[in-house]
Amino acid sequence: MSRMTDRISYLQGLAEGMKLNPEKDSHKLILGILDVLGEVGESFEALAESHGELSDYVEAIDEDLADLEANLYDDENENLARKEDDDDFEGMIEYECPHCGAKIEIDPDEVDFDEDALCPGCGKELFPELPEEGLDGKPEPEKEPDGKPEPEEEKQPEK
Repeated sequence: MSRMTDRISYLQGLAEGMKLNPEKDSHKLILGILDVLGEVGESFEALAESHGELSDYVEAIDEDLADLEANLYDDENENLARKEDDDDFEGMIEYECPHCGAKIEIDPDEVDFDEDALCPGCGKELFPELPEEGLDGKPEPEKEPDGKPEPEEEKQPEK
């Protein structure tokens, strides 16, 4: 900005050196223009100074905000990392579709086993109903209406 104000001062000096008469209309115009240019130059200098102060202030705010974000997000990232570690411990389950053999990763917390989950590969049910048999592979004894298993028939000793 000082270059502009220097040029305006130079023009004002030229006008004084020319000994322009403020009584002549053409000279009045030139002197008026130089006065306005001087005021504009001063305004630009004040504006540049204000802009510099504002720039410094914004830069200080930006640095403070960066520090605040670093503290805040570092804490959040640590908490998120801990949560992810906990989630990894529980983990995703790799499940193989019983129909097409496609391997699917399932989050057990997000699966609703009451609804039919479909395989993205073949579109068939991922968790079909299992036959009524015990863990040992033998059919479970039928239950009476009261929920108790029917007693097995006793074998008569052979005679």
